[in-house]
Amino acid sequence: MNYRHAFHAGNHADVLKHITLSRLIALLSRKEAPFVCLDSHAGVGLYDLKGDQASRTGEWLEGIARLWDAPDLPELTADYFGVLRALNPDDQLRYYPGSPELARQLTRMQDRVLLNEKHPEDGQLLKDNMRGDRRVAVHLGEGWHVPRALLPVAEKRALLLIDPPFEQADELERCITALNETISRMRQTVVAIWYPIKDERQLKRFYQGLEKSSAPKLLRVELFVHSPDDATRLSGSGLAIANPPWGLEDELNQLLPWLASKLAQSQGDWRLDWLVQEK
Repeated sequence: MNYRHAFHAGNHADVLKHITLSRLIALLSRKEAPFVCLDSHAGVGLYDLKGDQASRTGEWLEGIARLWDAPDLPELTADYFGVLRALNPDDQLRYYPGSPELARQLTRMQDRVLLNEKHPEDGQLLKDNMRGDRRVAVHLGEGWHVPRALLPVAEKRALLLIDPPFEQADELERCITALNETISRMRQTVVAIWYPIKDERQLKRFYQGLEKSSAPKLLRVELFVHSPDDATRLSGSGLAIANPPWGLEDELNQLLPWLASKLAQSQGDWRLDWLVQEK
């Protein structure tokens, strides 16, 4: 329970995760029918980059700060930066939206947002930050129980973000279990699993588990800021996305080269491929 996302808010991994989340919501919003956005390990939802925790690490300086004044922002980042600009109306970057705030602002009136946070202090902060929006419900429980506790939903469509702290050695395996539980309970759910890229042997087992999962189709999205051969530090991060909406692959093919060039620290690169092809 020591993990607090405020130390890492706005870093390169957040940028990848949140731009991708914004595109998933945009693509799901092309159809009028409502959908539910779920977050299993939600955090507090909103972060002060000048606060104590974010200031101690300064990770955001190598992440969102590099993009804030970029003159060549792709049009596909407009939703993401629209939320950021709304939170920082004086054009001075200070407040950063977590995935709950992005989901709250980017979903429509007919959609719902179901958030879960286990950490008691963060859970209360999340409730405070989400107060006033009747479309949002906050649950204070074990994130790994979200698939069996909240799925299926009455709506025919759902998007689930699984973004655990990765403090425990078995959390990659638990991600696969959660994916399989989700697909078994609501097969059409779009599931986005965020993961760090550091231990190559552990990741190889993770990829093999994903390939054997029950996901009907599964896209692998990875952004590197250092060489993946360097196991001494976080080389980058990835998202394994089950049931990605049509159009996401093409959009990420446009976004990833730009992100790699902007966020590279020693060696930028990216990967986009299918771990499970649609049958």
